[in-house]
Amino acid sequence: MPSTPITVRTFLANVPLFRELADEEIGRIAEQTKSLHLDRSTVLFQRGQPCEGFYVVIYGQVKLSFISKAGDEKVVDLLGPGQSFGEAVMFAEKPHVVTAQALADSMLLYVSKAAVFDELERDPRFARRMIAGLSQRLHYLMEDMEGYSMHSGIQRVIGFLLRDETQGAARESALEVTLPAAKGVIASRLNLTQEHFSRILHELVAKGMIEVRGRTIAIRDMQKLRTYES
Repeated sequence: MPSTPITVRTFLANVPLFRELADEEIGRIAEQTKSLHLDRSTVLFQRGQPCEGFYVVIYGQVKLSFISKAGDEKVVDLLGPGQSFGEAVMFAEKPHVVTAQALADSMLLYVSKAAVFDELERDPRFARRMIAGLSQRLHYLMEDMEGYSMHSGIQRVIGFLLRDETQGAARESALEVTLPAAKGVIASRLNLTQEHFSRILHELVAKGMIEVRGRTIAIRDMQKLRTYES
């Protein structure tokens, strides 16, 4: 949680979507933006409710999910500071297709649809940035679909554990990963049952590649984990 107050205007100026806007443009959007404080487990909106804007996470964590026909929760995404959600549904002028719930005490910015649409009419560059942001989200979702359909469960778990690995030269030193949510939530995010997720972790522990301490997972053999196939 930030130790100093955050103004809506200042934070919006650092959101990638708004980063190139002039000060007066940021000001107009800020006038129609509200800050929201959510306690842990608070539901922000339910699937099927009207969408009149989108959200940006300042601090905390938000889970996007829906309930399958079988009655199981499917976690679509976990969002942290600086990430936004709801833009695509807002433009489609459709109801929310997921439920949003805070997994920790969180602060969000709610940017109204009216503010966005007004700025789109004023500045075509804003429209291009919006399209770029939505395209990036679509690319991300397509990668998810590829992972679910073409990668085994153990490959998905390993990919998740190594998602923050140092880019560039291969890193060989030990790495500690803190799961951003409960194991059941992570399992759903990876399109696995919690039991399957636990079995995979146990297998990796038995092979000497990781050590599990609650939500902290210590990677003991980076190279072996990168190349491991069940």
